[in-house]
Amino acid sequence: MRRPIYAAAMHRTLADDLSRLPELLQSARDFAAGEVDGLDGRPVAHPGKVPDPEPLPAEGHGAQGALSRFGERWAPGFSGSAGPRYLGFVTGGATPASLTGDWLTGAYDQNVSGGGGSSASALERETVGWLRELFGLGEAHSGAFVSGATVSNTVGLAIAREWLGERLGVSVSREGAAALGPVDVLSGSAHSSVTKALSVLGIGRDRLRTVPVLPGNREAVDVERLAAALEALDGRPAIVVANAGTVNTVDFDDLRAIAALKERYDFWLHVDAAFGGFAALSPSYAHLVDGLDAADSVCVDLHKWLNVPYDAAVQFTRRRDLQVRVFHNESPYLGLPTGDPDFLHLTPENSRRLRALPAWFSLMAYGREGHREIVERNIALARLLGERITDVPELRLLAPVRLNVVCFTLADEPTRERVHALAAAVAASGEAYVTPTVYAGTQGLRAAFSNWRTTKADTERVFSVLRSAALTVSPRSGNPC
Repeated sequence: MRRPIYAAAMHRTLADDLSRLPELLQSARDFAAGEVDGLDGRPVAHPGKVPDPEPLPAEGHGAQGALSRFGERWAPGFSGSAGPRYLGFVTGGATPASLTGDWLTGAYDQNVSGGGGSSASALERETVGWLRELFGLGEAHSGAFVSGATVSNTVGLAIAREWLGERLGVSVSREGAAALGPVDVLSGSAHSSVTKALSVLGIGRDRLRTVPVLPGNREAVDVERLAAALEALDGRPAIVVANAGTVNTVDFDDLRAIAALKERYDFWLHVDAAFGGFAALSPSYAHLVDGLDAADSVCVDLHKWLNVPYDAAVQFTRRRDLQVRVFHNESPYLGLPTGDPDFLHLTPENSRRLRALPAWFSLMAYGREGHREIVERNIALARLLGERITDVPELRLLAPVRLNVVCFTLADEPTRERVHALAAAVAASGEAYVTPTVYAGTQGLRAAFSNWRTTKADTERVFSVLRSAALTVSPRSGNPC
């Protein structure tokens, strides 16, 4: 007969860590402070060999031992992606206030699935309200935090899918996407996360119909061609994905003109404003997002230009009722969604980290004006790098610098091998990091400015390594690769 198992004493190493917790947190603080203080000297990218895997410890080494092992084996290979010369993708850093908020997020370890027993959900609602104001959206838009732009786009398009069902007299959340039949999704320059979302939602990647863009080196949709595509649907409802800042050249669709098409055609307007939405903070560039408030759903990524730690984004919609219909969790112990539904009824996640706290800290610490300064400085530095590139015979711009991304390539023979060799040479220098792309059929590179630390001196360092690397791969130098 098996004996009953009674509660045993806490594992001795765990108990020891608990007794020394303040000391351990101080050790982590000192280690982190040293890493942040040395960020400028850390290689911006670290493409070297990674440590070989080790077996799982049987007894464990305690928190201090784990910190030591991490410092020895893994920390040296971490990149300086939080620093000022990491210009790959669109990657912000973490402002001092947002880092403070992120540490406290882990310390408090709040689950913001629901509002019961904690004020954490109310803090998220307050933060969403601040962000809504920051981006010029009205009270009709409700929002919630998610992990990033991909999930934000997915949530927005999931609500759009339910709206299509409403228009066609079916409930997609009950009957499935097949009840809709073929869905038409129209966009000029949709981000890859949109097709990923269409795949996840059962709409299908191939249902994205690319509408021609404006002539003259543009990525913005031709609104007249969009109107013609909608006209050809013969009244069938559709989804239009508009862009507030394209990935390669940060081009903006005419959101107001697209929204005006709703007077004639039946469509859901989703706006991907992952980082371009931050143009709203600058009086000089806010016109680029005029009409954002007319969107039915909006995606904004916060670990980009708000400079909060990974992972954080926000999604907005005018149709919270449809959002609840899609995402509500049917379980007696969780309760039914009310007029102000808990967040677990609004996003794919039941368990939710308090992602709002780093954003709350940064917005409280620096306000609208502090974040406006970051945006405007990044734009000015992108323009500076663009100007420098035009003076280098081995390089050329692929598009005008419209906001914070510089899209460029080799002046001669910009093959994939040669352009990727240029990117690799930049990364190997440890001075900077840029990422490859293809624009208008040409292999190129993108330098995206979104880090709060980046200065003019950093930009000059980036330019210097770009110029040197271009000389090493240019046919003119006699060293073609």
